[in-house]
Amino acid sequence: MAMFSLFKKDPIKKLNKQYEKMMLEARDIQRTGDLKLYAKKIAAAEEVAKKINELKTNKR
Repeated sequence: MAMFSLFKKDPIKKLNKQYEKMMLEARDIQRTGDLKLYAKKIAAAEEVAKKINELKTNKR
């Protein structure tokens, strides 16, 4: 059984990539001056960060 856990994808790693992508998009949006869209993107990224923290605390 433990052998197959080797092939499971780490959800934290996937969420970290998603978070990084969203933060880069937010930066680019901020540079265009659309602060409302920037705020929405940051809020969405923070939700992903919360999920990451939840998974990390449940993993322990």
